[in-house]
Order: sequence, then C-alpha cells, then structure tokens
Amino acid sequence: MANNETADGLKPKQRRAHDPERKCILSGAVRPRETLIRLALSPDGAVLPDVRAKAPGRGAWISPDAGAFRDTLLNGKLRGGLARAFKTGDFTIPGDLADRIADALARNALDRLGLEARGGALITGSEKLRDAARAGKVHLLLHAADAAEDGRRKLDQAWRVGTDAEGTDKRGLVIPANRTILGRALGRENVVHIAVVDERAAMRVSGAISRWMEFSGSNGTTGSGGRDSREPNGNELEDKGLE
Repeated sequence: MANNETADGLKPKQRRAHDPERKCILSGAVRPRETLIRLALSPDGAVLPDVRAKAPGRGAWISPDAGAFRDTLLNGKLRGGLARAFKTGDFTIPGDLADRIADALARNALDRLGLEARGGALITGSEKLRDAARAGKVHLLLHAADAAEDGRRKLDQAWRVGTDAEGTDKRGLVIPANRTILGRALGRENVVHIAVVDERAAMRVSGAISRWMEFSGSNGTTGSGGRDSREPNGNELEDKGLE
C-alpha cells in the first residue's frame, strides 16, 4: 500500500499545513501522525502500543511495517531507537510486542466501526447496501474475511455503478475479520458487508483499517484466516488505566 493512499486505495483528503507529523524511529521517515503507531512506557517500564496516542509521557513513533519492525527487533536497532525517543534505556521490550501491536490496531479499528455504527454512518444488509451503492451514497465498502466471492462481486459492481467507475477495478475492501467479529463490533448479527455512507466517517474508518492491515500484511483483496481474523486480546496501554 502506498504511503499516500488509504486502505480503500483512494487518495486521502488534502493535508493542511498544521496537520501533525511525526518521525518514525526506525526508518526516519516523516509521516502524518495518524498513519504511524505510537509506543509508550507503562508504569512498570514495559514498552506497549498506544495506538490512540493518549498515554502520558514520551512516546516513540513507528511506521506500520511489521516486517521492518521485526527485523529491527531482532538486530537490536529497535532498542536503540526507543532509548533515544524515551531518553532512557531503563525499559523492557515484551517478546510478543509485535502481536500486541497487531491486536491493539485490530481493536482500534473494530471500535471505530462500532462508534460509526452507533452514529448512523454505516449500512449493513446486502439489499440495503446494494441500493445505497447504486444511488452513489457509499463512500467506503467493506467485506468480511469470510464473505462469499459472489456476494462481494455483486456489491462491488453496484458500487462502481453508483460512483461512475464501471470498467475499473474499484472494489470493496476485504478486512481481516470474519462476520462474527464484525457482528460483535457493530452490535448486530451476521455482518458480512458494511457500507460507510458518511464521507468523514469513511475517512476515519479507512485510516484505522489502513494501519491495521498494513501492519498485519493483509492486502485487502482476499479473505484471510489465521491470526488477524481473531478477536484482539486488548494488550495496550489504554487497558492499563493510562488513557
């Protein structure tokens, strides 16, 4: 996924001059803060993910590149970068930090979907979704990891019709969560397809999902099983009372 694209492959809104940026401690790249992942120290000195960037104290920012992260973890460069960011070497790096980051990003994305659902920005149900897509009301289309290919194809086509994109490869995003997990996140049953019908909500959802999928290595084009389709375990700083 290119750095200037969101998870749905569309260009994000134009950045304003005052939009905050941060520097990745691993690559040195400067990117908008919301596209990076913040790490912070817990009270006992453990490095943990702070994906909502709410924990107090110094933070360290990394790009959502799991491969690069694991490489620097193995060769010791991560510790050096963290020490410079935290201004101390007195911390511990959990052996499962990469998994904790992936879990935190997943939970953040699912929480975002739940918030937007409660705000009325989402549509579920194939028929309602198809009608909204054909009417040009859908800003972001999502499919569960276990959605049937035929169902995805029909809704993708409806979306292309509604956005005057017929003849292109525009399609909804297959996210690394199955229908059961999506149903729990939205408080509904059997959520297979999701349409975001509010433009600003679509950008918020797309941003959260972008970091999750980029770090998990999902390409958004096929259903996935495995680790990333499971519920996150919640190992992040917000769960430790540091929000």
